[in-house]
Amino acid sequence: MKKVIGLVGLLFLVIIAGCSSNNDKVVGQTPHVGEGDRIVATTVALTEIMDALEIDLVGVPSSYKELPERYADAKEVGNPMSPDMETLLSLKPTEIFSVTTLKYDLQEMFDERGINMTYANLESIDAMHEEILRIGEKYDRLQQAEALVAQFEEKVAEIEAASEGKEKPTVLILLGIPGSYLVATEHSYIGDLVKRAGGVNVITGEDVEFLSSNTEYLQQSNPDIILRAAHGMPEQVIDMFDKEFNSNDVWKHFNAVKNGRVYDLKEQLFGTTGNLAAVEALGELQKMLFPE
Repeated sequence: MKKVIGLVGLLFLVIIAGCSSNNDKVVGQTPHVGEGDRIVATTVALTEIMDALEIDLVGVPSSYKELPERYADAKEVGNPMSPDMETLLSLKPTEIFSVTTLKYDLQEMFDERGINMTYANLESIDAMHEEILRIGEKYDRLQQAEALVAQFEEKVAEIEAASEGKEKPTVLILLGIPGSYLVATEHSYIGDLVKRAGGVNVITGEDVEFLSSNTEYLQQSNPDIILRAAHGMPEQVIDMFDKEFNSNDVWKHFNAVKNGRVYDLKEQLFGTTGNLAAVEALGELQKMLFPE
């Protein structure tokens, strides 16, 4: 299978609004949220995290998803993958947050304008928790951050414990956008969720998050379950998946297809990066992996 180096595949995936992990620091950082802090979050996941931490924002992403009421007066700065530079600069931000999965696509654009960025690592639940604590400490919201992470970890531990001792099903994860789809490895965020819920990714030994698809190769893995995650235009992508599975004879030889264990994941729960819906997403996955 052809590798998709880094997150180049997300050039396609994050056409929606919302969807190396060292953070790049920006000029003007201060130890806590004050009158002089003008913070921008460029993805929905980050915006929701900032809301949970009770941090005000002057800029938020443009999105069809409903953003927290706290940011009703914040300025929209455009799509996460192609933010409006003029709008961003007009806000005179002291810190602009994006995510590490978009760094490859954004860095040159910001470097050309001399804009420093902070890239938050939301590529797994553990990484997300670390970022929440880091942001909380920096902006004097450590108490909120610790409470949020503790709540997550308690629920995640309960969910992980529920699969202990059970035979782990093998899982193939397909990440689709209009007209194409990729295969998600265990290093992707959804791959991390599947592992925590008790599944075993059929794609192993890779060091990237996504691979281009080869159905003949995938058939050899013969997974117990196929998960289809739709992004960008969910209804259109699900329709694309249905046509692919009906027209390509290879799929009918998969055990997952024969046994009716092909599931479409809700975009609201299963984003391309970590988000506050992680616990609910894990609960949904467990129902799919271990049906009663």
